[in-house]
Amino acid sequence: MSESFAITPEDIDAAAGRIAGHVLRTPLVPAPRLSELTGATVLVKHENMQATASFKERGAVNKLLTLSEAERERGVIAMSAGNHAQAVAYHAKRFGIPATIVMPETTPLVKVENTRAHDARVVLHGETLSEASQRAHELAGVEKLTFVHPYDDAAVMAGQGTLAREMLTEAPDLDMLIIPLGGGGLMAGNAVAAKAIKPGIDLIGVEAALYPSFFNAVHQQDKPIGGPTLAEGIAVKTVGQLTLPVISALVSDIVLVGEDLIERAVNAYASLQHSLAEGAGATGLAAMLKEPERYAGRKVGLVLSGGNIDTRLLAAIMVRELERDDRIVAFRLTTSDRPGLLGRIASLLGEEGANILEVSHGRLFLDVPAKGVTLDVTVETRGAAHSRGIEDALAKNGFAPRRILPRGLAEPAR
Repeated sequence: MSESFAITPEDIDAAAGRIAGHVLRTPLVPAPRLSELTGATVLVKHENMQATASFKERGAVNKLLTLSEAERERGVIAMSAGNHAQAVAYHAKRFGIPATIVMPETTPLVKVENTRAHDARVVLHGETLSEASQRAHELAGVEKLTFVHPYDDAAVMAGQGTLAREMLTEAPDLDMLIIPLGGGGLMAGNAVAAKAIKPGIDLIGVEAALYPSFFNAVHQQDKPIGGPTLAEGIAVKTVGQLTLPVISALVSDIVLVGEDLIERAVNAYASLQHSLAEGAGATGLAAMLKEPERYAGRKVGLVLSGGNIDTRLLAAIMVRELERDDRIVAFRLTTSDRPGLLGRIASLLGEEGANILEVSHGRLFLDVPAKGVTLDVTVETRGAAHSRGIEDALAKNGFAPRRILPRGLAEPAR
């Protein structure tokens, strides 16, 4: 099967033995609430439980442990602004290997400091990953450092492939694996491993719709690439030369998911699976939310590839999902300005079972009479039906409620 590929199943078996004891054999956990949400039987591989909260440790450790003694003494260099940087720096320190990490100058300070905390030398260069990569290769040549590529490296690919090997050992009846797809190291390694163990298994790669690099390469299309995405961990513009042949030959389909679906998936992991998932790590679930009928009745293995998400971003996502579900709604009320008004509104909302989150007065709007007032009230509800009931009650009591939506005011309630 894989004679023409950069790695073989035997390479992955060797990697599994090599990394044992250095990375966590993460649990494959049944996910009944995600199963209920999607109609499939879902099991989740929790790579967010690794020491640096990402699968990247598997490939990094395998690569580091294949170095010669001379290479170890000279040191390694990697280019990354995220999980790969953390994995290489963390394990290089453990193995006593000097590590240099080149990061774009735009990298958030917290990621830079986290990498330095592992005693890595951090070099900030350029505005983009491409510019940082060029500098890393230059330094590798000048200082005779071994370059540890984030995905286009046979040892890295073999290390990542240990994931599917573990999953199919524990759950040999899985029908399908759904795996995030960026540069292709994770997908390619696991495709070789999975097809060797279970040739008939379906393999689905998932890309952010803004970064359809593999979709374009495999289908000879020219979809635009670029833009801000929640799945920055797989926001890759250039596919791997070693990974592309594997993915073209072994992957059943490449699914593109939009930002709204990625948000929903991150929220579902947090609220239903009680797990932190970064945007890239949640894309497998996002694919299932996009086409639930495709997966209904099947036994699906999801790879939650990483959990490094900013807590403020997670909070914003969860609030946005509450708004989408009509569990947080905002109304603009227009009425006469008179004493006791706030108390009357608060009592009415309390009687309707709404929890008031925020109230804002407005007396200077030109579309409000001089003796009138507007109040913007944000409330927490039990869902869409409850929200409609609250809106009806406000209208019956003369407050002329209008929904405040992300795109502006809705039409007045009838």
